[in-house]
Amino acid sequence: MDEKELVEKIVKIRKELEFYRDLGVDFLVNQMDSCQPRLSGQTASSQTLILGEIMVSRTGDAQAEWEKLTRQILSCRFCPLYKSRTQAVPGEGNRQARLIFVGEAPGRDEDLQGRPFVGRAGQLLTRIIQAMGFDRQEVYIANVIKCRPPENRTPKPEEVRACSPYLLKQIELIKPKVIVALGKVATEFLLKTDLPMSDLRGNFGEFMGIPVMPTFHPSYLVRNEGNKEIKRMVWEDMKKVMKLLES
Repeated sequence: MDEKELVEKIVKIRKELEFYRDLGVDFLVNQMDSCQPRLSGQTASSQTLILGEIMVSRTGDAQAEWEKLTRQILSCRFCPLYKSRTQAVPGEGNRQARLIFVGEAPGRDEDLQGRPFVGRAGQLLTRIIQAMGFDRQEVYIANVIKCRPPENRTPKPEEVRACSPYLLKQIELIKPKVIVALGKVATEFLLKTDLPMSDLRGNFGEFMGIPVMPTFHPSYLVRNEGNKEIKRMVWEDMKKVMKLLES
């Protein structure tokens, strides 16, 4: 590695540490020297989860239900959004996850790739998930709406009614221990409330007996990139989720 590459690598690491510092994730800086054992542990955990998915697929039932559900989502025409989509975005991750993140709807990048949270907001979400001690593949990520609304507008109530059964089925199949509701649309749907996010975030609600943590959508953090207080608020929410998962 030449000097230029080394400098670029140091700058990249520094930016990552600054991001986590702004969130308030102090332990990452303190545990840099022990990161290798931690990463090894995460890899082993991921392998265990993958093996678990293979065992489920061998039974046939769960795998068949997931395949049927995915086909239904990809070919869905229950609302007019199918006319303008490039492709539907079913969701992705571990189908036996203890933790689900639920967002609003796909954006431009998600519509093109067919994957949830892959744009700037998605990259931010991935970093938050990693700060929580998970790989992205260890959780499940989905949206209430599976097709992109034109110009990324807020989904209409009739679109939520038409599309939400897919999310309900995903939650039923996964049976998570905790759900994180990202933003107002997901929070309103899961908690059946129209209270403002400022009143809801940081406090657990409940959906079908499952604890739900409402927090700000990553796109809100992107739009307010310089506001460290918002980042810290989201991290405080995630610490509550982590504590519940550990209990």
